[in-house]
Amino acid sequence: MALLGQFEEIDQAQMDWLFDINFWGVVHGTRAFLPHLKTRPEAHIVNVSSIFGIIAPPGQSAYAAAKFAVRGFSESVRHELAVAGSPVRLSVVHPGGVATSIARSSRTGIGVTDNARRAQMIDRFEAAARTTPKDAALRIIKGIERNEPRILIGNDARFMDILQRFRPGTYWAPLQRKLEKMAKGK
Repeated sequence: MALLGQFEEIDQAQMDWLFDINFWGVVHGTRAFLPHLKTRPEAHIVNVSSIFGIIAPPGQSAYAAAKFAVRGFSESVRHELAVAGSPVRLSVVHPGGVATSIARSSRTGIGVTDNARRAQMIDRFEAAARTTPKDAALRIIKGIERNEPRILIGNDARFMDILQRFRPGTYWAPLQRKLEKMAKGK
């Protein structure tokens, strides 16, 4: 689930709602299935984060926080499983723009009163979402087969991951310039 709006436009109940789904859903699912998976000779957990679990754009404070939490939780559990010699492997998926209805079905913060701004955010996402769900699924399968700890979905995710690694505290300025050029059709 997605929640659009600046931090000050989102109330605590909305933040809790988003975390209940996007973070606690992953934790509860992992907790429910892990005991069963540990009895198998080979098993794999796949937790879905987002590229916003690697970068944190403005207007996505709640969503990015939940997806960063999924990433941290998943990496820690993966390390615990490895140290214990468990047959269970774990990958965390970071999709970039996948052509789904996530933006259209998103909620907005209670302080977001500008419908034109919401429409613009949706249009921007849909214009950038170039990966099909089928291609995303095939990439995840390949990542599982290779036991990749981090599975990046789409060229946009790979670009943002590299940019964040080279400019960990300052990636937003060049990324914003690139997004502005894309919006102008350049």
